[in-house]
Amino acid sequence: MDKTRKIIHIDMDAFFASVEERDHPEYRGKALIIGGDPNKRGVVSTCSYEARKFGVHSAMPTKQAYKLCPHGIFVHGNMEHYREVSMQIREIFYRYTDLVEPMSLDEAYLDVTENKRGIKSAMKVAMEIQYAIYHEIGLTASAGVSYNKFIAKIASDFKKPAGMTVVLPEEAEAFLERLPVTKFHGVGKVTAEKLHRLGIETGADLKAWSEWDLIRELNKQGYRLYRAVRGLSDSKVNPHRERKSVGRETTFANNIFDERLMQDTLFLFAQKIEASLEKIGKQGKTVVLKLRYSDFNTVTRRLSLMEYTKDAQIIFQAGLSLLNDVYSGEDSVRLVGLTVTNLRPLQFENLKLEGF
Repeated sequence: MDKTRKIIHIDMDAFFASVEERDHPEYRGKALIIGGDPNKRGVVSTCSYEARKFGVHSAMPTKQAYKLCPHGIFVHGNMEHYREVSMQIREIFYRYTDLVEPMSLDEAYLDVTENKRGIKSAMKVAMEIQYAIYHEIGLTASAGVSYNKFIAKIASDFKKPAGMTVVLPEEAEAFLERLPVTKFHGVGKVTAEKLHRLGIETGADLKAWSEWDLIRELNKQGYRLYRAVRGLSDSKVNPHRERKSVGRETTFANNIFDERLMQDTLFLFAQKIEASLEKIGKQGKTVVLKLRYSDFNTVTRRLSLMEYTKDAQIIFQAGLSLLNDVYSGEDSVRLVGLTVTNLRPLQFENLKLEGF
């Protein structure tokens, strides 16, 4: 574990909504929701902080968002424009380092251990980046600074919007011990519920468990969390990282036979996958269905589409077709998952046409 690394995680504040507010001053200070018509099926891509006060959040169905915030301004958004702004932000990153790992349009890791400006303080680099983004592009960003990606990611979410949190190596374990386990990157709803059932509420609770016991209860997630809470994550910033798939899965509270519920779950997943593909600027060609039965037997089936897509309706229909093929209705199901793989950039078609 190299604790001399200097890693920054930059996370744009309510990125899509902030771009819209910058371009349309009349939206400022209002509950702005990017996600389209609330009278149709769709999901929230992101929303302003004013909308979040009413409980609206990303990946929520727009109908639900409307119930929570009927006075909100609903906007479809312009993904091409957001991608252009994202590239402008990345150009600022590259002034300091070529070790930039974009995670999506609105967040990235930077390794500034040895940076182009020769600045020894990673905090100073992060401050300069925040300043440049605000004064040149008119947007705010939050930053987390530490010696590994895991801690930097958590830290960037600590003081939003436009904040910065620095976690030094000697402070890391105490910082992680104080955190609720729900703040740990990678701990979703299902894992959080498992941890809470085990009496694990904070990092300190997690740290009290042995590695073997965590692996027994949580499998590979237990192995990862045992190291994460000790600040031992050593994943390097990878400027060539490429997202291989986008997916969602859920474990039901009770095993189910209800095929309609499975269908509704797949539809919601397809909507969320479309939003995620938009966010990372990609489309996919292979849809994968995952079912886990009550006896823990797991089956996966995949379907290759005729064309690349990010359209939720096409993804849902493919998932539905796979479900009809694989599920007989005779066994109860505990988990359903839907994934799109075989990804390529959305700009691919434009590049082909220009080359032609």
